[in-house]
Amino acid sequence: MTEEPRPPSGVPPGPPETPDEDEAPRKASAVRFFVLPLLVVACALGIFLVFNFITFDRRSPSEYLQEVRGGGPNRRWQAAFELSRSINRVQPGPEREALAAETLRVYESLSKNRPEDVPVRRYLALVLGKLGDPAAVPALMASARDNDSETRLYSIWSLGVLADPRALDTVLEASQSSDSGERKMSAYVLGRLGAAAAVPRLKVLAEDSVADVRWNAAIALAELHDATGLPVLRSMLDREALARIQVGGDQAETAMINALKAIALLRDAESLPLVEKVGREDPNLRVRDAARSASEAIRKGAGAAPKASLDDVERRPAVLVG
Repeated sequence: MTEEPRPPSGVPPGPPETPDEDEAPRKASAVRFFVLPLLVVACALGIFLVFNFITFDRRSPSEYLQEVRGGGPNRRWQAAFELSRSINRVQPGPEREALAAETLRVYESLSKNRPEDVPVRRYLALVLGKLGDPAAVPALMASARDNDSETRLYSIWSLGVLADPRALDTVLEASQSSDSGERKMSAYVLGRLGAAAAVPRLKVLAEDSVADVRWNAAIALAELHDATGLPVLRSMLDREALARIQVGGDQAETAMINALKAIALLRDAESLPLVEKVGREDPNLRVRDAARSASEAIRKGAGAAPKASLDDVERRPAVLVG
């Protein structure tokens, strides 16, 4: 039989081992501050995912159009809105062509004088442009003169997407509107139509009292290889000037990038020092990159006539600005 080891003589025995008094509170704190909140978040996320799965709208564009035709007053315009967002899901081919033809039939059946039809017509005007069927041009030309200002704007935009030369006179007429939004949209679309006959009107719009009308007119002129708008394009590269008219953030950067693309399209050597300064000093990386691309295009094409396409700079600078 062996005895338990005894402590050396003169050394008092140590206290009996007991659990750490802080261990239980520490575990309780961990549960309270970490585990429980995680469980709450997990439960909330699960409820959200289940609800999202239940309510997810799986309807096709054709089904949205069917609801536009036969739904209740509130659902019709909502279905038209959802249809305008779902067009990209329809690939080119017979299905898209059939949808375009049916959308046009529904659009032409709507009354501009019936209040419940007005919001439906707005969104279907967008749909007709996105579907890209030239058969919609006459209907859109008519609704570009609509009583409802939003329907006019959406119709003009769609005419720009379709880029059909038949729309020129209609857009020129819209460009004389007292509504600056219509003038801006018209300037943008005149650039997309690509008609030299639009240049005289665009020169007038490039001196408009509203900044974003001037900007879109100057960009459109550049697309038509007319340098009249260069002073406006250069002014769009001045961040301080943009700030004075309360243009900042993404809007300022969009304006600057499109101005740089337009200057590059014109291959304007006199603008090169300003463009290079923007490429060195602007705080935004996207703007600096656009400036460097524009500088390279200008150097390659200095002294040459503007070309219809650019190798180094995206040809179409005209994104609606403002």
